[in-house]
Amino acid sequence: MSPESRKLYLRLLAYVRPYWKMLALGLLLSALAAAMEPFLPAMMKPLLDNGFAPRGSGDVADSLLQRAPWVVPLIIVGVMTLRGLITFSAGYAMSWVQIRLVNDMRQQMFDHMLRLPMSFFDQTPSARTITRLTNDVNSIGVAATTVGVTVIRESLSIVGLLAWLLYLNWQLTLITLLVAPFIAWITKVIGVRLRNMSRASQEGMGVMTQALQESILCQKVLKVFGGERQESRRFAKVNDEMRGYATRTAVAAAAGSPMVHFFVSISLAIVVYMALLQSGRGETTVGSFVSFVTGMLMLLAPLRGLSGVNLPLQRGLAAAESVFLLLDTPAEPETGRVVLERAKGRVEFRGVRFSYPEAERPALDGIDLLLEPGQTVALVGPSGGGKSTLATLLPRFHSPESGEVLVDDIDLRDLTLGSLRAQIAIVSQETLLFNDTVRANIAYGTGFDAPMERIEAAARAANALEFIQALPDGFDTVIGENGGRLSGGQRQRLAIARAILKDAPILILDEATSALDNESERLVKEALEHLMAKRTTLVIAHRLSTIERADRIVVLAQGRKLEEGSHQALMQRDGMYAKLHQAQSAVGG
Repeated sequence: MSPESRKLYLRLLAYVRPYWKMLALGLLLSALAAAMEPFLPAMMKPLLDNGFAPRGSGDVADSLLQRAPWVVPLIIVGVMTLRGLITFSAGYAMSWVQIRLVNDMRQQMFDHMLRLPMSFFDQTPSARTITRLTNDVNSIGVAATTVGVTVIRESLSIVGLLAWLLYLNWQLTLITLLVAPFIAWITKVIGVRLRNMSRASQEGMGVMTQALQESILCQKVLKVFGGERQESRRFAKVNDEMRGYATRTAVAAAAGSPMVHFFVSISLAIVVYMALLQSGRGETTVGSFVSFVTGMLMLLAPLRGLSGVNLPLQRGLAAAESVFLLLDTPAEPETGRVVLERAKGRVEFRGVRFSYPEAERPALDGIDLLLEPGQTVALVGPSGGGKSTLATLLPRFHSPESGEVLVDDIDLRDLTLGSLRAQIAIVSQETLLFNDTVRANIAYGTGFDAPMERIEAAARAANALEFIQALPDGFDTVIGENGGRLSGGQRQRLAIARAILKDAPILILDEATSALDNESERLVKEALEHLMAKRTTLVIAHRLSTIERADRIVVLAQGRKLEEGSHQALMQRDGMYAKLHQAQSAVGG
């Protein structure tokens, strides 16, 4: 094992430390089972040398075996039964440790994922993260426990059998050991191949999960645009790649055993030849020879076990690289020390500049903007102008490269993330709901323990109470994945009810009335009026007719602020806002 692999494996073993007592028990039982391995070949020598000798030879063992022949079978059955019980107990102990190890690592991965910055999710496909938590961590569990036990058990079996062989005939045993360097070389070569294939297979599993996930989520688009054949070809491509990885892995894993057997057979042939020569010179007995050959043949099983452990070990180490890459990703920096109980709602952007990685130009370039408590400020402009980016800076999903963002004259970097985000509620165009009950979705997060009266009041204020009461189980109705059992307007009103229940002083609205029919839009607008009352509101608007009553309208283009003022003032200026408004009015927007 290379130094890098050894370091990786030792890091894995650190997760086993809390369960060291059960691990030690499993190892002890495995050692006992391995220690009993030489029993069968050891029984062969007295059995053959004395059990079949002529009656009356006078030997004590001879006399015992001939007067009570049932003793040997009984001992064999008893020892093998005991060994089976010990092996079962050792397997259970190691499975117990493995299950808890996987559970602990998966929970740690999930908890760490929740603390990762938005940049991680922007750059990492969700399917790859899902694969790490669902698939890779299982391979780690096998590598950290089962592999270790197998290595210890089979190694002890080999040591025990070799000790017996040395006792019987040290010259023949040395001949047997000549194959060890060849077996080690085979194991190393195959191990490198298996590690590479395991890495490729894990990446392929992430791509396959992504293809599957997108095909499920995009079913409407897939069916309407006739994408079945395209998605089938896409899945078939990655599926064939996975087949190739699995085939090459199987070939590499399967090649180890026959190659080991080949070298062992050469060693066995030489041993048989040498033993026949020794027998001709009267240097060995039949019992010793049969016992030696039996012990040597029994070495095949632990040798096969050691060569077979290479696949789960390399697969586990490749998975560990992937898992630790996630765990080593820095969490969101918690730079703040100030806890804000409840903000007044004053928000200010001072000279804010921000760029996305590898972008040709800044997404925001020197933005100055002030929102007084209770004001509604709308951001408008062409796509890619920086509206959504500016809004993401407020809850610190991203941090500006330069400049400051302040709430109540406190730099966001000085506020704790928890207290900052407790001041903000978001209702977006992309309504995000959970596959849970209506009640759980409204009371999600900070309001999870809210009394039913407050939840109903929030639903009423969001114009959602009537349709909720008409659902089969009312507030206890499960709404499906992302609210798939509800209409667009109903989903939006649930999101508004959630924001109302949170009662945050600062509100971000990202085109919350888009893609709705007239009646749903009217109900949502009424709900938003309840929500926006006495709150500082930052509105991202594409339909300009929805923000004409805003206190101020800010026009952003190419990351810069071009215009700012009320609807009337901007229309009179006849600049970009007026042109955008006239263009939308002409098409009925």
